[in-house]
Amino acid sequence: MHFPQLQITTFFTLFGVDPVNSGLQLKFNTAVKLSVISCRKNLSLAPMNVFTDKAVIIITCPKRLAPYLEQEVKELGFDTDDTFVTGVRLTGTINDCIKLNLNLRCASQVLYSLKQFEAENADAIYKNLLDYPWENILPDPGYFSITSNVNNPTINNSMFANLRVKDAIVDRLREKRGTRPSTGSELTGAVINLFWKNENAEIFIDTSGDSLGRHGYRKIPGQAPMLEALAAATVYATRWDRRSPFVNPMCGSGTIAIEAAMIATNRRPGLFRTNYAFMHLQGYEETIYLKEDALLEKQIVDLPGLRIIATDYSERAIDNAKKNAIAAGVANLVDFAVCDFAATEIPPDVPGIFYVNPEYGERLGNIKELEETYSRIGDFMKQKCGGYMGYVFTGNLELAKKIGLKAKRRIEFYTSTIDCRLLEYELYSGSRTVPKEV
Repeated sequence: MHFPQLQITTFFTLFGVDPVNSGLQLKFNTAVKLSVISCRKNLSLAPMNVFTDKAVIIITCPKRLAPYLEQEVKELGFDTDDTFVTGVRLTGTINDCIKLNLNLRCASQVLYSLKQFEAENADAIYKNLLDYPWENILPDPGYFSITSNVNNPTINNSMFANLRVKDAIVDRLREKRGTRPSTGSELTGAVINLFWKNENAEIFIDTSGDSLGRHGYRKIPGQAPMLEALAAATVYATRWDRRSPFVNPMCGSGTIAIEAAMIATNRRPGLFRTNYAFMHLQGYEETIYLKEDALLEKQIVDLPGLRIIATDYSERAIDNAKKNAIAAGVANLVDFAVCDFAATEIPPDVPGIFYVNPEYGERLGNIKELEETYSRIGDFMKQKCGGYMGYVFTGNLELAKKIGLKAKRRIEFYTSTIDCRLLEYELYSGSRTVPKEV
């Protein structure tokens, strides 16, 4: 804070005092400085309001989904500071986190940073967190859980680190409030997250709770289901314009087709969820959430001419897919049918997307049978899908060679721990010769 000399001199002159000879100039300046220091101290002691105070936000996602998560975050109007293998970093408030939680398809957790520190061992974690003002973060009464991502040589079980975080918070709140808060493993209340790698530690509020990667509509997952966040990312990775036909044989429980319908009509995962961890923080105002929640309905787009076709040879799979589509509110947008994939309808005279996720031998399917299946997929795309972009999601590139077409792009993904590719094929109309190579 700066007070020009002229203003101070004028102040004294008005009262008939010589500021230099009287020594009041020095006293006045000293008083001003002490006042400023006092103000700054008071400001630093002011309780943090995480809903309106900006801090680092880390949005995590499954490996290889970060480019699509970054795209989503930017489309919501946020600027990102960094993108890494399993997430993106930006700056914002927990009110911003509310919007992110309700709208993101590819995310896992939305984390709001509270404190960074160094910790050689678990006792150092405890000491660094014991003095933190948790009474300004967690309500009374309340319930909280601890999650963590730990890689430190002093411990071999991350649950011990979780325990030390919990002990620090409980001891602080018991000292300040005289009562012990409730804790547990169920992510139904507030959630505190520890990131600890070597000596570097950071404590976050996990504003999500249960993973955002599960979108909430899939009541019957079926066999070897694809995570909804991954399914959405693979749809983003295609060249689909969200208006032309989207054809999905071997649809299983319908996740790919349902996510495609939700993306095209701008239906967000927040439509199917009513509890988030941010709702259980001190200072939570429901009106902010209700405002964002109301926008979810308003932003849905009506597309009466949209064709999304999903087929499977299993009648049970189609029954389950229909139930999931009803739960997602898109049953009227997806044409389901029971048939062999080669009997799937391909709308003619319009470029569209052909997307198939066949078994690839890691968990389901006999390899010899699958070789024939992949060969038939290639034949079907060549003979029936002229003018379309074809996509095959697989975790077995040896099987993919049986398709007999050269992939234009090989987009990397993971499903669980399986290294996968979304193979893109440009399917020409007419008699153009395409090299036979994956």
